[in-house]
Amino acid sequence: MSSRKIRSAAVQFQHAAGDKAANLATIDHFVATAAAQDVRLIAFSECCISGYWHLRHLSRDALDELAEPAFAGPSSAHLMRLSQQFNMTIGAGLIERDADGRLYNTYVVAMPDGNFARHRKLHVFVNEHLSAGDSYTVFNTPLGAKLGVLICYDNNLIENARATALLGADVLLAPHQTGGCKSGSPLAMGVIDRAIWERRAEDPAAIHAEICGDKGRGWLLRWLPARAHDNGLFLLFANGIGPDDNEVRTGNAMILDCYGRILAETIRAGDDLVIADLDLSLRERSTGARWIKARRPELYGLLTEKTGREQETRAVRFEFDEER
Repeated sequence: MSSRKIRSAAVQFQHAAGDKAANLATIDHFVATAAAQDVRLIAFSECCISGYWHLRHLSRDALDELAEPAFAGPSSAHLMRLSQQFNMTIGAGLIERDADGRLYNTYVVAMPDGNFARHRKLHVFVNEHLSAGDSYTVFNTPLGAKLGVLICYDNNLIENARATALLGADVLLAPHQTGGCKSGSPLAMGVIDRAIWERRAEDPAAIHAEICGDKGRGWLLRWLPARAHDNGLFLLFANGIGPDDNEVRTGNAMILDCYGRILAETIRAGDDLVIADLDLSLRERSTGARWIKARRPELYGLLTEKTGREQETRAVRFEFDEER
């Protein structure tokens, strides 16, 4: 097998709520840093351009003011300039306004050949004025690999990762704003005391315990490697870090190979970037790729049938939230 490697990066940074100029400046910094290390693919986090958790407070008018068209908007144009300047495929999240005025939690990918791709979050919940996407996103790139995108909660449902793999993705971009979340599940994540974050310099052990424990890395490692392993996908996990409105994100940016092995990760309590080479030649004989070949679709009709227990994502996410 000949080796086909793509030097890739995943980024965590603390975005500024609603300050697109500041967030794009941070993206500029990390792209330049990655380019100096010959990176050709870089993933930033969900809504890192617009900011995320504060969106739940915004009225329709305020959300619309923050939104912009994908591709034709100024943030997409900024990403494309960077992509072409540094010969790098770049993904970052924003709030999109479509031609009919609908609003989406969207991830834009700019490619140095001048093409864009876009994924609209399928399982959206942060604001009632956001519409849910209705399709999977897999596309060709100048990298010689197909990319897929699933945004945060999209990755939690195993069906979404499998569908993305079946559509031919080699690499899954997984932009998130997660960790440190108030959760309806008692053993999944949990809120981090803001004082622990504020004292991170004086007491680094305390914040690292939160970042690496069940509120962060510990929770991720129960399921995230399985998405890569079971589907034979390389995976770039990009996340927020630090205070995000009334929660504290845990970062944990990481890159996994198609066996679910962690190639690079960070537990830093601050902005950071991780880099790894994706050897695409591993995919064909990876465990997940071989399992997909052994599928028996005639048995899987049950997967498309309603059980009667389905709920809209927002209802599930906030089911046990007293602040709902």
